[in-house]
Amino acid sequence: MHTESSDPRAASAQRLERAVILVLLSEDDGQRRWSRMELRQGMGVGEDDFARAIDGLLDAGVLQQEHDYVWPSPSTRRLDALELIGV
Repeated sequence: MHTESSDPRAASAQRLERAVILVLLSEDDGQRRWSRMELRQGMGVGEDDFARAIDGLLDAGVLQQEHDYVWPSPSTRRLDALELIGV
């Protein structure tokens, strides 16, 4: 059974993670890698909230990272191709 936190900060963090994924997938050509700074500035979000969102997505295997660049993991791309990721 899935339960969600009633903490507004948790909901806000979840929305930011979702937004990061949607931005990355909307621009994904299978090759593009985004710098953290480019992505954060393009999204217009605060540094601390952004870092927590990216780190959470990396820890879960949703994103991959090399140096300061991030991109969707192969499994995230596959879920998107299967149209299982949506708003």
